[in-house]
Amino acid sequence: MSLAESQAQEADVGAISASIRNILDRQKAAHIKDGPLSAERRIEWLDRSIALVVDNQKEICEALASDFGHRSHEQTLLTDVMGTLGPLKHAKKHLRDWMKPEKRKVQFPLGLLGAKARVEYQPLGTVGVISPWNFPINLTFAPLAGIFAAGNRAMIKPSEFTPATSELMARMFRSAFDETEVAVITGGPAVGQAFSGQPFDHLIFTGATSIAYHVMRAAAEHLVPLTLELGGKSPVIVSNSAKIDEAAAKILTGKTLNAGQICLAPDYVFVPEGKVNEFVSEATKSVTKMFPTIKDNPDYTSIINQRHYDRINGYLADAKAKGATIVEINPANEDFSQQQAHKIPPTIVLNATDDMKVMQDEIFGPVLPVKSYRDVSEVIGYINGHDRPLGLYYFGEDANEERRVLDHTTSGGVTVNDVIMHVSMEDLPFGGVGPSGMGSYHGVDGFRTFSHRKAIYTQSKAKMVVEMFRAPYGPKVRKMLASQIKK
Repeated sequence: MSLAESQAQEADVGAISASIRNILDRQKAAHIKDGPLSAERRIEWLDRSIALVVDNQKEICEALASDFGHRSHEQTLLTDVMGTLGPLKHAKKHLRDWMKPEKRKVQFPLGLLGAKARVEYQPLGTVGVISPWNFPINLTFAPLAGIFAAGNRAMIKPSEFTPATSELMARMFRSAFDETEVAVITGGPAVGQAFSGQPFDHLIFTGATSIAYHVMRAAAEHLVPLTLELGGKSPVIVSNSAKIDEAAAKILTGKTLNAGQICLAPDYVFVPEGKVNEFVSEATKSVTKMFPTIKDNPDYTSIINQRHYDRINGYLADAKAKGATIVEINPANEDFSQQQAHKIPPTIVLNATDDMKVMQDEIFGPVLPVKSYRDVSEVIGYINGHDRPLGLYYFGEDANEERRVLDHTTSGGVTVNDVIMHVSMEDLPFGGVGPSGMGSYHGVDGFRTFSHRKAIYTQSKAKMVVEMFRAPYGPKVRKMLASQIKK
């Protein structure tokens, strides 16, 4: 890039940033003017959001199908419509209880003398939301459940990879909210760069770890608190005690949902030595039952675009070149070299090694490496030797082994005897740890993430409390100090 091009790009970012900042300033001014939103108004905003999703469900399905090249309408209704309504309705039901001040204990002897302490949950102001392309509706509205329940306003930057859905969301929110309540800013990387550098009261980013570095640096300029929902390589452990057919069916169901384009998708599987062939056989049966054909099957989703299609196929080519065995599950033996979409059939990679890209990068596609093991200690060691994942999945009926895995691995969350499902539980916090994320939300945890926990202490009226800390210090104070400073 030439100096002139670089200067022009900086000027563009500057102009975009000023425009975004103008909206943010107006939202902050409205927040201060209106004061804390009542429970009734928060519920009204949640109701408006629920109505937007329900009333636009057909348009949502069509927009996502257009953006993906092909995406199952039923899958969209499951994940981006029904899956979005749950968090909004849960927040609506519980926010009055969440808003109540929380009493805290006062240390001796101040509590006995009438001092009081409490925590009040105060709205932050304006929360920035950077949402991804894989579940753009769900991963915009689900954070809004906690944001609105906590009494905040929102500014949203949806992904440029799903332009039809992003423009639909912009129209949806404009139809139901004033820009001082909710604003949607669409655009590409320059807009994203300008957006992430704004002085929000909180910023939640859902997306790739590689982009999170840039978002975190930009947010640091204004010390903006962050929630990062990332991803990584979520492992699956199939125990010797597990039923291979049931485990394979559940794992492949999770791996083929949205064609594996899920931050919590099972990324690789550990299978006991001697049971790998059985696992492959059962995985093949499961896929065949779900998708007897794939190429024109309306239930099977396409990869989002050519770049990601090439990336995933590049993983397979690299693995094959380095000695892996590639098992393509293609029940109807279809030719995928010529197609309107970017579909990739479910593919198992055997004998995967760490020098292969498929074992280094988050796959985000319908490709599943399978590794064999002799003892679960090997598995625990391998997982602990890599970045902490967003999810971990254990299949088995051995309670002691399950406890060992839970105690000796660290991940954002765990599902036992299934995959992904912990994210659907609104009463569980959802978030990563380390490279897979920072902070959490969903349910009451989302309300607290998007609230300021204000500590309030009310002093006792007892005269001796004032005298206790006031000079000159005499025998009584020395006696009190001696009674407290001890083992």
